[in-house]
Amino acid sequence: MARYFDVHPQDPQPRAITQAVKIVLDGGLIAYPTDSCYALGAQVGNRDALDRIRSIRRLDDKHHFTLVCRDFAQLGQFVNIGNDVFRSIKAVTPGGYTFILPATKEVPKRLLHPKKKTVGVRIPDNRVVQALLAELGEPLLSSTLLLPDEEDPLTQGWEIKERLDHQVDAVIDAGDCGSEPTTVIDYSSGVAEVVRRGTGDPSRFE
Repeated sequence: MARYFDVHPQDPQPRAITQAVKIVLDGGLIAYPTDSCYALGAQVGNRDALDRIRSIRRLDDKHHFTLVCRDFAQLGQFVNIGNDVFRSIKAVTPGGYTFILPATKEVPKRLLHPKKKTVGVRIPDNRVVQALLAELGEPLLSSTLLLPDEEDPLTQGWEIKERLDHQVDAVIDAGDCGSEPTTVIDYSSGVAEVVRRGTGDPSRFE
């Protein structure tokens, strides 16, 4: 059964955050809120958790996983980013965008798109996630909590606990954080391409 943490969305209880991060560091898979719906999260190098995410969401090897980062210093360790692209991304972060960029050698090969050698990165504008990332000290391997054959992501922590109780190790409930995923901007060719419209305004990248 999954541990259940009911946390305040603006001022998450440190004890709950510490316990949730310990579960991640011990190899666990968590469901947690972001600024654009709930997501599944685990340690970047955790092969078992990666397989569990693929199984829960029925993902193929072409799926872009996301590294949820605390800040640009952390983000810059995992993707190659030129000055022009950096400025464009910095103007809209933190926020509801995911950017697909060429990965550095810091990213495990199994997380990369098999042909493009890219990975998704984002810096969320959400206090619960920022508290988790500060305690963890590294990015979270992440994927939107959208179940197979369903159009909308799960939006309530109690429902996630009910439906995924034996598939995740912890659920962090901070209330409804919306059902719209991030806007995805693909920079793998060096030029911005909007590949999914979501919470972030895509117009500045079109």
